[in-house]
Amino acid sequence: MISRTFGVRMRGNDVKRLNEHWVRDLFKEEHLFLAVNTSVGIMRYLGERIKEIEKVVKQRVRLRKEFEGPLTLPGVGDILGLTIMLEVGDIGRFVEVGNYSSYCRCVRSTRILAGKSKGEYNRKNGNTYLSWAYVEAANFAIRDYPVVQGYYQRNAAKTNGVVAIKAVSHKLARASYYIMRDQVVYDGAKLFH
Repeated sequence: MISRTFGVRMRGNDVKRLNEHWVRDLFKEEHLFLAVNTSVGIMRYLGERIKEIEKVVKQRVRLRKEFEGPLTLPGVGDILGLTIMLEVGDIGRFVEVGNYSSYCRCVRSTRILAGKSKGEYNRKNGNTYLSWAYVEAANFAIRDYPVVQGYYQRNAAKTNGVVAIKAVSHKLARASYYIMRDQVVYDGAKLFH
């Protein structure tokens, strides 16, 4: 509504700080005030429910020691770390990093023979939840880490935003594989340069 009414964009954190008085000052017409104030109320309500769910999940599920490494990756927090742990199982079942990346749906499933595309394999193979987790981590990393943001912007300039996000998620998935397999912590100098 703010973008449509005033032609400006608000950052997500600024939207979270909106209160009824500020909204009332911005929107003098009652119908616009009601629409924006209702949306803000719904966002607050859902935010509270999400915090409750996360609290219960953290009480019930404990991160195993071998999965503490991915928490050092940019954009991976407690919930995404738990998601990765629960969906991966045993990292030893992936012989190579490419197998893990494919399972996380971070690479395309095309078949190329003699330089020509001969169709796709089953592109629905792999784990939807891991794909989601790494894309979420990529979005958080782009927002909070300038090095990752630079990598994203370079890729987005060459292709588009969706492909660039997938490129970041692919990097994070590959790094996560090595971190879990070798039981090491994230080294930023090796990942985004």
